[in-house]
Amino acid sequence: MHVGIQYGCEHLDVEVRDSNLVRVRQQAPAGPVADPGMAVREALENPLGFPALRRALTPDDHVAIVIDLQLPHLQELLTAVLEHLSGAHIAASAITLLCPPLAVPAALDNLPEVCRGLRVEVHDPTDRKHLSYLATTRRGHRLYLNRTAVDADQLIVLARCGYDPLLGYSGAEGAIYPALADEATRREMCRRLSLAAPGHEPWPVRREAAEVAWLLGAPFMVQVVQGQGDDVLHVVAGLAGTASEGHRLLDARWRMAVDQPAETVVAGVAGEPGRQGFADLAGALACAARVVQPDGRIVLLTAAAPPLGPGAELVRQADDPGRALALLREHTPPDMAAAFQWASSVQRASVYLLSALPAETAEELFTTPLDHAGQVQRLLNAEGPFLFLPDADRTLAVAAD
Repeated sequence: MHVGIQYGCEHLDVEVRDSNLVRVRQQAPAGPVADPGMAVREALENPLGFPALRRALTPDDHVAIVIDLQLPHLQELLTAVLEHLSGAHIAASAITLLCPPLAVPAALDNLPEVCRGLRVEVHDPTDRKHLSYLATTRRGHRLYLNRTAVDADQLIVLARCGYDPLLGYSGAEGAIYPALADEATRREMCRRLSLAAPGHEPWPVRREAAEVAWLLGAPFMVQVVQGQGDDVLHVVAGLAGTASEGHRLLDARWRMAVDQPAETVVAGVAGEPGRQGFADLAGALACAARVVQPDGRIVLLTAAAPPLGPGAELVRQADDPGRALALLREHTPPDMAAAFQWASSVQRASVYLLSALPAETAEELFTTPLDHAGQVQRLLNAEGPFLFLPDADRTLAVAAD
């Protein structure tokens, strides 16, 4: 049987026996929106269970926008939000773009032209001058959060919906907490990561994030559900309680059930390689690790050569994946989540990596580097079953009940 899979901007075709393929159960995907900017405008005018956002604003308000720099069509989406604020007579000088701690200079350099005149802040969890005490949570945790977010008259979150090893689902409240918390909270959260798949019940950290959003007042969420490539499928807007609708739409597109774990899982990371970070590769690897047989094989296909953060460098220094996990728990680097996913996955299965990373680097990350895509076919000449996961960095694959 002929099977194709995208990686980077390339397409790979292989042949496998139909009887060796693991069956996948997934809903038919919705089509992309024709105009992402217009979808944001409509969502801001007609949010779920709330009047148009501009009706909750006054010209004297200071607004902070928590922004996901990896959003597709960032310029169009952000422009739509800023135009909506302008319609409420909010001055550009009263708007702050609040970026997550791991925002890299290159991403900031590529902010849209419409951001000129706005204040841009990268959250620093170690800088106490830019943290503010908000409250004590139900579990007795003293909550220190980014001062700009706490002081804003209106906090807006513009972020992707996705799957996350700490929150279960990323975006919405998860873009506020623990992302904008202090260093002590970040270090504590590093010890609560998991490769498990989120279910119907919110994970503990997600519940804490919802509590933090409630303590902040009424942060306004703009959730973006991606499709293939740079497609945008849905934009959902509303207060924090509407996050569940984003999760539902995300699962409808990206959650799949497989009949059985596979001996070999081929996971592709498609899209422009320059926009893909180590976290995208680690997420794809973790997706495959959930549905591979114990001591099976994962073939990770990407055209990227992302920069490696301190967590990935700790993995490279270790003698084995178990030691890498121990080092990560000891040092809790800023990119802990991605490094945890990577080290946990290579501990579960043998990983073959096709990427633009140097072969030596791939080996130090406990993978076997592939020189070219043609080598994948040889790996599929072994006994199955085989599973193909396109867009594995966005997918949640689980074994069927």
